[in-house]
Amino acid sequence: MHHAARPLCAALLILILAVAATAQDGSQRFFEADALNEGLGPVPAGIDRQTPQATVESFLDRAADGDWQGAAHLLDLSGYPVAEQPSAGPQLARQLAVIIERKVVIDWTDLPDRPDGLNARAPSEAAMAGEPRRSILLWMVELDDRPVSIRLNRVRPAGGDPVWLFAEASVENLPALAARYGRSQFEAMLPEPLHREVVFDLRLWELFALPLAVLLALGLGFGTYALMSRGLFRKRRDEGGESFMLAVRGPLILLAMTATVNLFTHGLFVFSGRIDALVSPLITVGYFIVAIWLVINVADTILNRLIDFDQGQLSPVGEGQERKRGLATKVAAARRLLIVILVVAGGGLLLREANLAHNLGISLLASAGVLTLILAFAARSILANILSSMQIALNQSAKIGDKLLWGDYICTVERIHFTFVQLRDWSGRRIVVPVSDFVEESFENWTMVDSEIIRRVDLRLAHDAPIDPLRKAYEDILDAMSDRLGDLDNRGVYVTGHDVFGQSVMFLVPCDDPNAAWLLECEVREKLLAAAAEIEARGEELFPEAKPAEAA
Repeated sequence: MHHAARPLCAALLILILAVAATAQDGSQRFFEADALNEGLGPVPAGIDRQTPQATVESFLDRAADGDWQGAAHLLDLSGYPVAEQPSAGPQLARQLAVIIERKVVIDWTDLPDRPDGLNARAPSEAAMAGEPRRSILLWMVELDDRPVSIRLNRVRPAGGDPVWLFAEASVENLPALAARYGRSQFEAMLPEPLHREVVFDLRLWELFALPLAVLLALGLGFGTYALMSRGLFRKRRDEGGESFMLAVRGPLILLAMTATVNLFTHGLFVFSGRIDALVSPLITVGYFIVAIWLVINVADTILNRLIDFDQGQLSPVGEGQERKRGLATKVAAARRLLIVILVVAGGGLLLREANLAHNLGISLLASAGVLTLILAFAARSILANILSSMQIALNQSAKIGDKLLWGDYICTVERIHFTFVQLRDWSGRRIVVPVSDFVEESFENWTMVDSEIIRRVDLRLAHDAPIDPLRKAYEDILDAMSDRLGDLDNRGVYVTGHDVFGQSVMFLVPCDDPNAAWLLECEVREKLLAAAAEIEARGEELFPEAKPAEAA
């Protein structure tokens, strides 16, 4: 008896589990409700609620025909009492039509035309790839201090088939959204013909209002520039890196232009979704740039007042100059680090607040990881240079105001930027060197640790040329220039080489100021050649007799 009952119990258990699994699977494919829109009566013919795309199409068709009673059947009115549904439904449908027209850009490629809502175009790594959906997000709309969603839900009433409706939660937010994004008082004053749709579902007044907003923004920006450049009655123009007026001028000009466009598009008028999807992110980007620009400019102005970044003031040698150059370089690096932090943190905040990936239609690209790869590849070189510039500032291998020998250039470090080092040679020419090259290649720093330097003058003399007369002239020359030279104990004359053309003689020129070392070297060379000419005039041959072809 017991043995016969065991197979029966096992079969019942399997049946119960199968029923439970089926019920759970069904609940994942749709939401369940006791009833749907009982107060509206039977669904009119011609309304298709079987798929997400059909629901949206049916609603837009009914809205275009002004059939708000029929359009109400496409809303989930479960949050309203049955007695209120006949009056509330058409009004809510009218409000939803306004919100869709003014704030929503429908992505028809993301609206599947199949009952289970499965998106066959979704990438394989997407969370719902190959899975049926019971809720689809159409758009996010800002309401007070939070975004609210406009969604489609698949709902099955008791004893009925599942249908797609605008979600109950979205319907409950419609009155507040309509109060915010409906016709403004200024817009309501416009003649009714201006509200007629003309091209791309845009109203006639939009074709005039948007260019007018841009022109007014440009005019206000120009006026702000003129006001802050000379003022109303000022004749002097503010210049220089220490002027706060100059520091805030650019950000305030952009702020005035952005605020003007914002007032037109979100205050005086409420533009359609096609325009708003582009203008709203641009306004957010404008405010973001204003904030970053203002912080950087004000910080630069304060730093310029506290620390002198003038290469002409930092390059001279003397007590405390090494510390000043090091401090200026570190402060410049801290500024670059601040900019990186502001841009990265602000950029993340911007993407979150402006919802750029959704509004600009790149969510698919971003979700697939392609955008991340593109940005990473493009930023690789830039980030490497930024880190290299930080490395220079930390290891102090080159400081602002240092005297360097870079390749064949004797130059001074003017600025260390994000991606390049700006050098200035003795003739005033600027040499731009990528930071990565500056870190990887070796160079001479004449002002690092000790500013004293010994330059050399090389002369080619004949095999039998006497050195002593020229050595005596050399010592007299350095004695006469002793007030401009370094320690004369470091002077000397040495025969450094010999070949078929003659002997190579080196004359040392000690200098205590690297900034004047090259000029002193040139002056000593000139005087040595003049002294050699006088010695040769007395009958002593110093220079070898070589034909140009031999010298080549």
